[in-house]
Amino acid sequence: MADQSGVVLHGRVIRPGRAEGIALVSPEPIGFLGGVDPDTGTVIEPGHPLHGQSIAGRVLVFPFGKGSTVGSYTILRLRHSGHAPVAIINRESEAIVAVGAIIADIPMIDQIDIERIRTGDRVRVEDGVVTVWPAGGG
Repeated sequence: MADQSGVVLHGRVIRPGRAEGIALVSPEPIGFLGGVDPDTGTVIEPGHPLHGQSIAGRVLVFPFGKGSTVGSYTILRLRHSGHAPVAIINRESEAIVAVGAIIADIPMIDQIDIERIRTGDRVRVEDGVVTVWPAGGG
């Protein structure tokens, strides 16, 4: 569905809240423990499509999480260091990222068609609704 307000997508609330920012989209899963530096927010996993990019202050969009359950605490460390994403959108959540978002108080939604969101789009997350304004205004 699209209107003058942007493209509207509906999903499932994992962690309620409202956030808005610029999307950073990965076509591949993200593992937070060993994959993201909790002190800088930089993706450090070798070969990852987002390698070298910062997730800090972005609406982080990716299919699902992977790796160790300690990744939940890495998300919390990102929050404490000031380098966490402002929101997380997944195609399908799993326990590692969901718990991390909950304990770090980061709004999170899943069951979203993430292929409708591109890096650079402005995105608002609020109560199960994702609104996307394409980069370039079109």
